[in-house]
Amino acid sequence: MLSPHQTVLTPGFLVVHANLPEQLRALVVSWTKAYPLAVLETETVLVQSNGIAQWLKLALAADPDPLDPTEGGAGIASGLSLQMPGRFIWQLYRWLLPAADIPEQSGFDKNQLRWRLFRLLPRLAEQDEFNILQSYLASDEGQRKQQQLAFKLADLFDQYQVYRADWLAAWQQGKDVLLDHHGQATPLTADQRWQSALWRAIIADVPALEQQFSRAALHRTFLTAAQQYDLTSRPANLPRRVIVFGISSLPQQVLEALAAIAPYTQILLAVHNPCQHYWADIIADKDLAKTQYQRQARKAQMPQSVTPEPLPNHAHPLLAAWGKQGRDYLRMLDQFDETQAHLDLFRGQRIDLFSASEPVHLLAQLQNDILELRPAAESAEHWPALTVEQAQSLCFATAHSAMREVEILHDDLLAQFAKDPTLKPADVMVMVPDIHVYAAAISAVFGRIAKDDARYIPFTIADQSALQQAPLLQALQLLLQLQTQRFTASTVLDLLQLPAVQLKFGFSPSDIQLLKNWIEAANIRWGLSAAQREGLGLPAGFDDNSWHRGLQRMLLGYAIGQSDPWQGIAPCAQVAGLSAALAGQLSQLLERLTHTWQQSAIRRRPEQWHGWLQQLLADFFAADDELQQSLLTQLQQALADWLLQCQQAHLSDELELSVVSAAWLEGFAAQGLAQRFLAGAVNFATLMPMRAIPFAQIHLLGMNDGDFPRQMLKQDFDLMAANYRAGDRSRRDDDRYLFLEALLSARQRLRISWIGHSVHDNSERSPSVLVGQLRDHLAAVWRIDAADKNQDAAQLLAAITVHHPLQPFSRRYLAADSALCSYQHEWLALHQVAAIQTSPVSDALAPAEQAIVWDLDRLSGWLKDPVKFFFRQRLKVSFETDRQSQQNTENFTLDGLE
Repeated sequence: MLSPHQTVLTPGFLVVHANLPEQLRALVVSWTKAYPLAVLETETVLVQSNGIAQWLKLALAADPDPLDPTEGGAGIASGLSLQMPGRFIWQLYRWLLPAADIPEQSGFDKNQLRWRLFRLLPRLAEQDEFNILQSYLASDEGQRKQQQLAFKLADLFDQYQVYRADWLAAWQQGKDVLLDHHGQATPLTADQRWQSALWRAIIADVPALEQQFSRAALHRTFLTAAQQYDLTSRPANLPRRVIVFGISSLPQQVLEALAAIAPYTQILLAVHNPCQHYWADIIADKDLAKTQYQRQARKAQMPQSVTPEPLPNHAHPLLAAWGKQGRDYLRMLDQFDETQAHLDLFRGQRIDLFSASEPVHLLAQLQNDILELRPAAESAEHWPALTVEQAQSLCFATAHSAMREVEILHDDLLAQFAKDPTLKPADVMVMVPDIHVYAAAISAVFGRIAKDDARYIPFTIADQSALQQAPLLQALQLLLQLQTQRFTASTVLDLLQLPAVQLKFGFSPSDIQLLKNWIEAANIRWGLSAAQREGLGLPAGFDDNSWHRGLQRMLLGYAIGQSDPWQGIAPCAQVAGLSAALAGQLSQLLERLTHTWQQSAIRRRPEQWHGWLQQLLADFFAADDELQQSLLTQLQQALADWLLQCQQAHLSDELELSVVSAAWLEGFAAQGLAQRFLAGAVNFATLMPMRAIPFAQIHLLGMNDGDFPRQMLKQDFDLMAANYRAGDRSRRDDDRYLFLEALLSARQRLRISWIGHSVHDNSERSPSVLVGQLRDHLAAVWRIDAADKNQDAAQLLAAITVHHPLQPFSRRYLAADSALCSYQHEWLALHQVAAIQTSPVSDALAPAEQAIVWDLDRLSGWLKDPVKFFFRQRLKVSFETDRQSQQNTENFTLDGLE
């Protein structure tokens, strides 16, 4: 696309729009080839997710086109610094303000702010202006409320520093006001003034030398300092180029920082824009969207002033309903865009890369409508009737559970691979609102098929936290929650299954089964000892069936063998021979568990907890491979980081273990840029910003009402929620835009499924409101049969919606006229066996051969639950009779609730 050019980079704030992410990626690749950096220079790229970063790296690493070296990739992807925007901006502050000696971590950073607030809140709550906090913290058991409030407030003030820096500046000056986007001040109400007072208390608590390092204050200082530099005195650490790729939205503060270095650094923003016309004013509040400069031109038929009432006549309804986050971001970009002044850098290439192929099916036509900003009425007149095959490029499916959704998906993918041999597993993306809800079902359905089976589909699950995947972390969680554990036999046995624990206590994998037999023989059920059970509220002296009593029986059995009880303890004679040494090793484990249980109830200061938790790791775990050792090292580093945060916040209060453990393991529950993605298989992932990169097929599961858009409980004290500004982030607005991005990223097929029927009574359940809006729009615009222009809207939806039965063995999968497909040979074989029966099977029950003998228990059971009684008594007898008469046939013909 671009011819090779010298390595001298022209600074400026360059923005490139495109409706296809593929075009943006090709532009970035060709741009880095046309304007290469020095050999050892690092390319700085700001991204928002691991998926988009991996997708860009694959393009850079692709081989160049042998016929045209300017096309294709660079053949290698190295020297890349992929960063999140927030971390990069903090580095900018340090680079341009070296005299200020800015620390690597701000004293107002969210992690430090949490522990500062944790320390301050109980003291501040005693003051009159914080009475509202006193009422909340009054009855706080285990510091739970104190921790939750401190963490929530730290998150809130972190957002204030990014999105409401002017509020914090006013509060610091003693002004109890809120400022709108025009700078107009409104006094805080009586029940809101505690927030401004709290910010002043935070400022006063921070050391004097660090008070200037709040992100809000530092940003103002940075903008002033950036204007004092010139090209000859640019900071040495400042990168010559920054590429912003695949980010759906950036805060105003980040855009201001990037614009501040644009005179010295080349800023290239590759922006995904679904519409080629100006669409930032298709909202109810037009004042928020007014701007002097508009990068895009208005559509020819679009009036200069669009009021909410005639909006459906001029704009695409789905873009208006779902595009709030995107249109606010595009409007903000127009304030900084300098692309028109640097058109020569593009060598005659277009800077707005809007294009579309011939829309040959329903999905492409819908995407084209959004690109052209067509209202529904115009779309209905524009598009001809569709065939059923064309309409099914955008289809829907309902199921009765998450497991059934995944089972149906597996069958659907097999059908798609059989239909299109060119379709590969890597061409398929599956996204869900929360991958942790579906991970077990995905592994069960896709993982049960052997690799040599023709039905095997390679798959990978992204976005799972380490807490969900690493057994060592799950065992550590158990040890950190001993105060709430009942110490059941299964819980301790699960702990013994972990290789790191086995190595520490000298067990081998073959020893576990023997220990299990001993535990069963010793009648160990739950509880460490009578004292531990007493801590759970049980009467004192209750030691039967505990680990303490069971271990006594084992050791006594080893000492005297099979014998009468001694001092009320019955010996367990199974413990004998050389293997009896395992009882001693088990005793060591139980002693450490008992000691840990006792010590975990004590409050300690942060530095004491640091030492105690390090000893806990050493007492229970020994690394048996590099992966385990790496995880233990990460745990120790996370613990050291937490201690440093507490020290920087001057926290020396005694803390509960629950407070410490939540902070310690929090980082292992998050996902970062190191998550694996695009691994050459069907990708399962959580719906995330710009995660919907182009795929041939995209499947959305779990689109249930209430589950998506995801619910975010609003805090009563969140002042941003009631004082909206363009660019503010909202989980529900983010999810609406994510849904739009997913729709735009599917190239051949988009399939959406939800739990449409109750698993209990088959009652209908509604899909997400976004799915409902999409289905309503499709029914209003498209039709199947051209001959019937007055056809019912349900005809199109019926053609692209499949309602699946409750069970995978339903007879509906065998119907000749059914739209259902199944590759579950195991279930289908049962129906084939039933079909060759020589004698018809009657649905009626045979007369009872003998009368039911009524007793008090049976009478009580019948009165409490007649249906359950009928199933257990009458159907059980009939089933056993049929089974005896048909010894070689398993005639399961229940369809379930259909």
